[in-house]
Amino acid sequence: MATPETLLPPHLARYVVPQDYGDYTPRDQAVWRHILTRLTAHLKDRAHPSYLEGLAAAGIGVESIPSLEEMDARLSRIGWRAVGVRGFIPPAVFTEMQSLGVLAIAADIRSADHIAYTPAPDIVHESAGHAPILADPHYAAYVKRCGVAGFKAIASREDQAVYEAVRHLSVVKEDPASTPGDEALAQARLEAAQASRTYVSESARASRLYWWTAEYGLVGSLEDPRIYGAGLLSSLGEAAHCLTPEVEKVPLSLDCVDRDFDITSMQPRLYVARDFGHLFEVLDAFEATLSWKRGGLHGLREALRSGTVNHLVLDTGLEITGRVARRVAGIVGLDGPVLVSRGGQALGPPWLGQALVAFGAGALPGSGPFALDLPGGVRLTGFRPGGDEAIDLKGSTAAGPLDLPTRALLFLAGKLPSVAGGPADPEAWDRHFGDGPPGEAERLARQRKAGSLAPELAALYEEVRDMRARGEAPPARLREIRAALAAFPGDWLLAQDVEELLTPAASQELDDPEDP
Repeated sequence: MATPETLLPPHLARYVVPQDYGDYTPRDQAVWRHILTRLTAHLKDRAHPSYLEGLAAAGIGVESIPSLEEMDARLSRIGWRAVGVRGFIPPAVFTEMQSLGVLAIAADIRSADHIAYTPAPDIVHESAGHAPILADPHYAAYVKRCGVAGFKAIASREDQAVYEAVRHLSVVKEDPASTPGDEALAQARLEAAQASRTYVSESARASRLYWWTAEYGLVGSLEDPRIYGAGLLSSLGEAAHCLTPEVEKVPLSLDCVDRDFDITSMQPRLYVARDFGHLFEVLDAFEATLSWKRGGLHGLREALRSGTVNHLVLDTGLEITGRVARRVAGIVGLDGPVLVSRGGQALGPPWLGQALVAFGAGALPGSGPFALDLPGGVRLTGFRPGGDEAIDLKGSTAAGPLDLPTRALLFLAGKLPSVAGGPADPEAWDRHFGDGPPGEAERLARQRKAGSLAPELAALYEEVRDMRARGEAPPARLREIRAALAAFPGDWLLAQDVEELLTPAASQELDDPEDP
């Protein structure tokens, strides 16, 4: 069977990383077991019925961090695939993968210090949170459609600054070399990035919809809801907190896209869907607001204020990718680079200059001089040397000449059915302008986490794990290990592991007094 990265286009496949299963430390395995043991016990009667069934279907067990290769094989049976990534990947990459039915799973795992909750993507959240509910075909279809909406939504320049700040904060929080000052500075950077937003973009609103449903959603009645959001299913703290009276529950509606969220703390208010069909009702209403669906003047205005790369879909079938920079008397100007495509396939290399789209009736010659009379008394003249290029461009109205470039690509269209976020051909665009995949900071933090585990302590973790695997835990040896842990007073996790083997009933408690 083909691996998922070979099925992905190169611009997405380059974000895929190997799991490197042998790099997980014995303490990493203990973190996984600690969380999954408590979550599965706690969620038995609190999660959507698909959850526990989906764990097994996705190849997820309690004792060991799952193999992504095995998860991929299991998910392929239900029409999904799984790939490993490192940390936060760009939203457009995540949503495009999601739209293709590929679950991007952060291969790293949270530290014991953040065992109850971490803002960083990790294998607990992505595999134990997102994967199990995909066994429900109705919900899986919703997640895939959310990916399409998020991928086509228009993002702003400020969204990129927020993404970079969130990613930086998540790395700092999981890096044992970080100081309290580092964390405070990273938090301040995120707050500054959020404050710099001049408006809420379509992409930000799409993220909110996904957050309040697929990440932090409840389903059922307001009085007795069940958990289905991955952020709740994968967090010891949130799983215990979300169904308490301290959390306000309100019916899910499109209003959720107007409510922001804080990734660094537990949520005080959650939305409850009537059932999974309710999710599609809200998604339908949200999609109807997007420029991808509306096009026209609305789409142009959204693209113009975003300052980012988007693409115009003309009624001729052509797709023009670039930054919408101006609109003058019915003529839209895009700053380069500009990519022309049809059906999502580039028709040639990028044009590094400007492009103009003029709206009106008429026709442009294949080559030679032209004169167009457009609505609103606009007259456009120039010369086409061949192809889409126009030179000696001049435009005017009754009020005088228009400020147009004298050389540009020129397109004529009657209508603008759609304006969507990002390039129409992401692969071609990435080939020319893509950056390297992120992940170096996450990789270094992972190395430092592994290096912070003393070899003597790692050996004790491994010994206890072997005991669990064999089903033999001699009390005398456990007491010796407990005594040896006096040399590691800050390591509460292994001490608790030992106590659970000495007193098995202790493993059923969700809230542990030793937890930090």
